[in-house]
Amino acid sequence: MNHRAIRYFLAQILRIEGVFMIPALLLSIFKQEWSSVRGFAVTLVIIIALSFLLSINTRGSRNIFAREGFVIVALSWITLSLVGALPFYISSHIPSFVDAFFETVSGFTTTGATILTDVEIMPMGLLYWRSFTHWLGGMGVLVFLLAIVPLSQGGGSSLHILKAESPGPVVGKLTPKLRQSVSILYLIYIGMTVLEMVLLLAGGMPLFDAITTAFGTAGTGGFSIKNASLAPYSVYCQMVVAVFMMLFGVNFSIYYLLLIGQLKQIWKNEELKAYLSVMLISTLLITINVLPKFTSFGDALQHSYFQVSSIMTTTGFSTVNFDLWPEFSRMLLVLLMIVGACAGSTGGGMKVSRILVLIKSLRHGLKKLIHPRAIKVIRLDGKRLDETSVAGIEWFATAYFVIIAGSMLLVSLDNFSFDTNISGVLACINNIGPGLDMVGPMGNYCEFSVLSKLVLCLDMLVGRLEVFPILFLFSPSVWAKHHR
Repeated sequence: MNHRAIRYFLAQILRIEGVFMIPALLLSIFKQEWSSVRGFAVTLVIIIALSFLLSINTRGSRNIFAREGFVIVALSWITLSLVGALPFYISSHIPSFVDAFFETVSGFTTTGATILTDVEIMPMGLLYWRSFTHWLGGMGVLVFLLAIVPLSQGGGSSLHILKAESPGPVVGKLTPKLRQSVSILYLIYIGMTVLEMVLLLAGGMPLFDAITTAFGTAGTGGFSIKNASLAPYSVYCQMVVAVFMMLFGVNFSIYYLLLIGQLKQIWKNEELKAYLSVMLISTLLITINVLPKFTSFGDALQHSYFQVSSIMTTTGFSTVNFDLWPEFSRMLLVLLMIVGACAGSTGGGMKVSRILVLIKSLRHGLKKLIHPRAIKVIRLDGKRLDETSVAGIEWFATAYFVIIAGSMLLVSLDNFSFDTNISGVLACINNIGPGLDMVGPMGNYCEFSVLSKLVLCLDMLVGRLEVFPILFLFSPSVWAKHHR
């Protein structure tokens, strides 16, 4: 294990976090929110000290292998969350460090689950930082690091980190140079975020609201600066957000293909077709089911599309209390939580591509029961998937459901309702935020015990990092001295 490389990357990540904390500090100074100023200032001093200590004796330590990549990613996200929670805690606006940690993990993992009962009384500086964690966590902090810091010749180390952090079962390069690829991804990400801000401003949304809402949409996070989420805003603004949630749930390589004119490749993309089809069919089914609760078909369609887009992309914004909808609609939304968005997007969940591969694997398994000598060939977008890729998806699904089962058992010790326990765990591990009953769109997670909050924090990290980086931390073989 290359411990010097791990310390090097942790130091770089802390420095990036410190730089991005400065705008929140300046906003707090401008608004004369002195408790927030204290929180950010003390945290920045801690970041400087920690990054200096971690950087000692790290020269020539940038080349890493796969296991270091997983460990670096897992420890980076935990460190980011621990340090990112300090402004909330030091400022005393979230007096419990566990609660501050929960809120920050929820931010960076783009979950949007909150322990705050009245978000509107929070200082603007802290609200900005809270929403910005979504934006920074959406594309990935280490992906941002790869875009700005040259690591090693050949990009081998970079690819190990990218594979460990990027959402989805397959990670590839858009261009021959990995650094150029991640730079393109971030430029697309920034461009879409700015475009959404402009459209929200055009609809009359205040500047601060437009910025924080765009951050939450881009990262598919769902933190709102209003207690009623997006319900107070106009239908125009709600629909702008709904469309952009859907767009941010698409694999970003699709936008690159669109920019270079590869329309045929986009048309062949099975995941994109399935993603849009599931979203369309779910919207129509829920619209019909909830129609009696609205004054017109148009209203029912608007709110149904918004919630389907929000839940399937794992954003978590809401315009109505969907926990009051008929059981069919509630159940369909829970299923969409599990399905999630596309691989290579900022969304969470199992990912549509994984679901497609698992369905195809099941179909081939059934065929093999009848024809034992048949060769198992699974294709996605016309390309044959090797056995290792298919096995990796099956391993992911197994670990995913085992973790869900264990988390539900632990959370049930709080003795809350069946709907609260199940939807709370699913909402956290799929990085959605709101669930049903006590953790519904008008509820929060403040009543959970310390144990349950920590379990749910682990679920959020497991979901955002696609299970394996966190599991590797608990594997003795990963920490063995003589191992490659």
